[in-house]
This record gives sequence, C-alpha cells and structure tokens, in this order.
Amino acid sequence: MTGASFGFGAAGGLAGGVARGDVGGPAGGPAGDGADDLARGAAGSPARGSAGGPAGEARLRVLVADDQDVVRSGFRLILSSYDGLEVVGEARNGVEAVELARSLRPDVVLMDVRMPQENGIEATRDIRSDPRLSSVRVLVLTTFDIDEYVYDALAAGASGFLLKDAEPDDIAAAIRVVAAGDALIQPSVMRRLVETFVASRPRAARSGVPGAAAREAVAALTDREREILVLVARGLTNDQIAAEFVISPATVKTHLARIMGKLDAHDRAQLVVFAYESGLVSPLP
Repeated sequence: MTGASFGFGAAGGLAGGVARGDVGGPAGGPAGDGADDLARGAAGSPARGSAGGPAGEARLRVLVADDQDVVRSGFRLILSSYDGLEVVGEARNGVEAVELARSLRPDVVLMDVRMPQENGIEATRDIRSDPRLSSVRVLVLTTFDIDEYVYDALAAGASGFLLKDAEPDDIAAAIRVVAAGDALIQPSVMRRLVETFVASRPRAARSGVPGAAAREAVAALTDREREILVLVARGLTNDQIAAEFVISPATVKTHLARIMGKLDAHDRAQLVVFAYESGLVSPLP
C-alpha cells in the first residue's frame, strides 16, 4: 500500500503514527488510486491485533460517507478485519450521512469532503451542531496532505482528518483515537495549518464563528483563560503551557475544559480555529 504517511505526511506533520491530544475529556476530496489500495489492503486480512481492542471491549460503530462505491467497500473490508470495529452504515452523500448519523448513532463518521447534495463540511456541521449527536465524532477523509477544505472541516467540528491511502493499521488507530475523544493532529501541525489558511483567505470566506460574535465570546473568558487559549493556538502542549505559568498539567486541562464550555468548542482543534477567527491570535509573519 502506498502513502503510508498519516495526517500531514510530507507537509511536516505526522508520519506513520497517530498523535494523541492533550485535552482531557470529550473532544469534538475525490477518491483516487488510494481506493484501490484500501480494497487490496483489506482483502483476505485476518483480524489484526495491533490496532484491535481487548477481547470483550465494546465495539466501535463506524459510519462511512463517500460518494464512490469502491471507497466505501474498501473501508468496510478494512474495518471488518479488526476486532472491536464495525461498519454500521454507508452514506453516498452528505444528506444521507446526517440522516444515518441520527438513526444509527455511530461512534465515528468517516466523512469524505466532496460529495453531492450536501458536501462533507456541511454534513459535519449538521452532525456536530445536533445536541442528539454530541457523542458522534467526525473524521474527515482526504486525498491530499493539506486539502483546502480541511480547515473548513475542522472549523465545522471535525475531530481531525485522515488520508484515504493511509495504512490499514493507521485507519483503525485513527478511529480509536477520535472515538476516545483525543485530538488527531499534533498542536504544532494544527497551528501551521490554521495559519496557512487564515493568512491566505479573507475572514468572510472562512468557516467558524463570525468575527463580532467571536470577539464577544472571547471577552467572556478570564485573563488566564485568554492567555492559555493564545498558547494553545500557538501550538504549545499542555505540559509546555503548564511550565509557562508554573501550574500543573491537570490545572491546564481544567482551564481548557472551561474555555471549551464558554466557547462551545468540541475539541482542541476548534479552540485553535476560534482563536484565529476572533482575532485573538494573528498569523506569524
């Protein structure tokens, strides 16, 4: 299977592994040759223990949303070879993805971006804004290391993104990471992604909270919460933030939980997006 990089690959991010997040508690392209790799990688594979959960562990329910049959079939083949993972439904467009998410209540939705009727970004926003689906995580599928739509998907509430030609073990691991509420992208990589698109696109063309509303929400934060939000947006980990303020990582997690509650953010990725959207943080020159 080609394209073993997971996440940002050659763009300077994750390679062959999954970065777990620092926030405690709940978090929040067209098919190419990778579709054939997916099918080949899963065909005839036995149940894989390396990314599988312990015996008796509750199975994670996955919904696959992609407009190409071969991609959906490939993911179903891959995931069925892992203990503890189950594909409970397949959607051919964004409208179906939202409907099936509401009826099936999966743990994770693998969401393609470019789909008919309603694209993956709109579907992600619909799912993440529905209180009944608060436990459903969305993992965006892309064929590019940095897709122009990835930023919008994260702003809409996606918990991270996955290359379609990722290795089967990485696909299974990504689902488990997202389902557990962990961040899927390293903070420093997230910062580079956000800065790239904030710097290159007018605020009116970006997803997220409108500027005035974002600034009003930031005003409701305490001084310390704003300071921590700035450092999160700059890519610092919880341990680094704790060292900066001479507090414990547990205290940082408590602050982050409060910040997420006040900003109605689902995960660390949305906090970073929010910091830039509100103007609290500006892209570095």
